[in-house]
Amino acid sequence: MAIWRFWLNTLILSSQYNPPRFVELVMLWIALALLAVWSISPFWPYLVLSLSFVIGSSISILIREAIAPSPYIRATQVTAVLMLIISVYGLADVIHYF
Repeated sequence: MAIWRFWLNTLILSSQYNPPRFVELVMLWIALALLAVWSISPFWPYLVLSLSFVIGSSISILIREAIAPSPYIRATQVTAVLMLIISVYGLADVIHYF
């Protein structure tokens, strides 16, 4: 029980310390979970929703870094741009399902 309380307190502290980063992290975890569901049952809506979460999160990261730069601004921006490019390419590839 103490381990669960530790993780809950860490989660609460993280959400209070930096809410935008916490929301981005939650969006990326949801995208990862949806991608896992898509790999088990290949229905394209799971993939589209997963890629949409990644696009939203990466745009949020880029805007946050433009407003308030972090110490690792270059690595964060490169990672966000790579996620954005891969997600947009993935969405363009899924277009043939429509």
